Amino acid sequence: MKLRAVPCAVLLAAALCAASAAARAQPDDGVQESPFVAHRLALQLSDRAPDKQALVLSVANEMLKQYGMDKIAIDVVAFGPGIDLLRADSPNRARVDSLASAGVRFDICMNTVETVERETGKPVPINPRAHKVAAAVARILFLTEHGYTLVRP
Repeated sequence: MKLRAVPCAVLLAAALCAASAAARAQPDDGVQESPFVAHRLALQLSDRAPDKQALVLSVANEMLKQYGMDKIAIDVVAFGPGIDLLRADSPNRARVDSLASAGVRFDICMNTVETVERETGKPVPINPRAHKVAAAVARILFLTEHGYTLVRP
């Protein structure tokens, strides 16, 4: 009986290792996209300047017009001062919400949010359309490893 228990334990351990590796390979919730997507674009925003925010939104909008929402996956990843774009009270809130409705994903770095909250003692109001990711740079790395082209407008 002990001979059968060893192989089962080995198989169980191997399955747990594989599941753990798969979980590590997908920061936060992975990539969701249409099966018809031919292009993948990650837009990095790490600057609070209004013109940079406007440029990122403009690029996302133009790419949707160029390729159509079923042919391109767009992921805007905001961290550092760039999280200002995804605050609930952002002047660009309507544009973010419109692009999110069209399929653009907006990621906000929770490392940055937690740092700001700790330093200011105030909660950061986040746009509910934003996806919270633990670390934005890890998200960018994940996206580039899965076929996304990184652009920092």
